[in-house]
Amino acid sequence: MTHGAWRWDETLYEGSAAYYAAGRLPYPPEVAEALQRELALDGTQRLLDIGCGPGSLTLLLAPCVRTAVAIDADADMIAVARIEAARRRVTSVEWRHMRAEELPADLGRFGLVTFAQSFHWLDRSRVAAAVRGMLEADGTCVHVQATTHRGDASVDRLSHPRPPHRRITELVASYLGSTRRAGRGSLPAGTPSAEDEVFRAAGFHGPQRVEIGTAREVTRTADEVVAAVFSLSSAAPHLFGSRLRDFERDLRALLGETAPDGVYAERSCDTALDIWRQ
Repeated sequence: MTHGAWRWDETLYEGSAAYYAAGRLPYPPEVAEALQRELALDGTQRLLDIGCGPGSLTLLLAPCVRTAVAIDADADMIAVARIEAARRRVTSVEWRHMRAEELPADLGRFGLVTFAQSFHWLDRSRVAAAVRGMLEADGTCVHVQATTHRGDASVDRLSHPRPPHRRITELVASYLGSTRRAGRGSLPAGTPSAEDEVFRAAGFHGPQRVEIGTAREVTRTADEVVAAVFSLSSAAPHLFGSRLRDFERDLRALLGETAPDGVYAERSCDTALDIWRQ
């Protein structure tokens, strides 16, 4: 996939998989509850989770469906997902290391296809068209609108200091430059938007927006905040090269200035589900 001069490459999240699993806030259980309610999930459906990462959404939804297939272009993400699935004794998921652009491959048809923080990295028109052809007659595609690497932008008093996100961004820029990095390239204008136009052009109808008011205070350790930073494509460990240890040292020093005891609080962001039908 390309965004202007940027082209996807396999280093996009290189070295981030374990950090992603440790540092990202989990999807709230209300996501599964809402999908069960809105889509009448009764444990007989097949799920395809595209860009599954370390399985954060897949494993949340696995109990709601009969079987699931989860794909990701990063081999380490799939490896971490398999470990977590084994830890939870979830055996109903088939984990595939593959790019979404390879769909439909040999995966068959599905009652539910999900994207969560992944669609913007794909050749969206190509993938959306492939997904529509993989859905069963009454199948749906759900685009999960969520932010899990940090909390919201509220400023009211919480039980502990918030992580200093603005200063963290400035620190990353001091090491990597002000232009957003992404794999071997950069994204000066950020990732693309207007997802609705892409889905409609592929023949989908909707979306039905389901707002899930899940904002709540969560506590975070310094290790979790550091992991959340390294979970970002724009701050993936490989981007720092030989300066990785220096950056982490400076990041931890910055965090220590904010909360010497290493405990932080954030209010998690609300989540929304965009449900697309054929």
